[in-house]
Amino acid sequence: MDIHQDHPDLAELAREGRVVAYFGYGSLVNKRTLRTKFLGIRRASLVGWRRLWLPRIANADMALLSVRPDETGELQGVVVYDLADHLPAVDEREAGYARRVVELDRLTIERAPVKDVPLYVYEALRDDETAADTGAAILQSYLDAVMQGFLTLYGEPGVERFVEETEGFETRLLTDRGAARYPRAVDLTAEEAGLFDRLVSRRGAAFVADL
Repeated sequence: MDIHQDHPDLAELAREGRVVAYFGYGSLVNKRTLRTKFLGIRRASLVGWRRLWLPRIANADMALLSVRPDETGELQGVVVYDLADHLPAVDEREAGYARRVVELDRLTIERAPVKDVPLYVYEALRDDETAADTGAAILQSYLDAVMQGFLTLYGEPGVERFVEETEGFETRLLTDRGAARYPRAVDLTAEEAGLFDRLVSRRGAAFVADL
């Protein structure tokens, strides 16, 4: 899939210092969930971090997707190029996360359109690193958006890798697909839904209709 459709002024805006970038490893991988008029997007991999599900601070019954530093880890995802003026809106979207600076030598970006722009990753604010297998439930409508993004950009091997390498899937999965609670829910084909359910079931997720 060709995703290299950049804003025509991206390079000039970068020279003016008006561009930032952030690494997406969850719902940001799916362009359908993005709400700012971003300037460009690229497949990318980030070393030194690992993806995991964590209980939310405000509601420990529900899980959120985060990352933690891990020198043995490597994540597939995307780099989103955006206007610096849009960062407050992205920060608002990522409420409950801290925006961390990413060292550029940790990233491999496919056909990077500009260089040397500030780059960030969002890490959930937590007192510990307890994985979601303590009982926090994953919201299926959110997970669908994440997995569809990986399937679109990386194919079945990519979505399989996402499930296999993400810690904490051994927990409850709240089946809200028919009445989505996630505000940026996406539509799935029957094939997508079947694939996603098979993969997470294989990882040990338990499907539940209510909490």
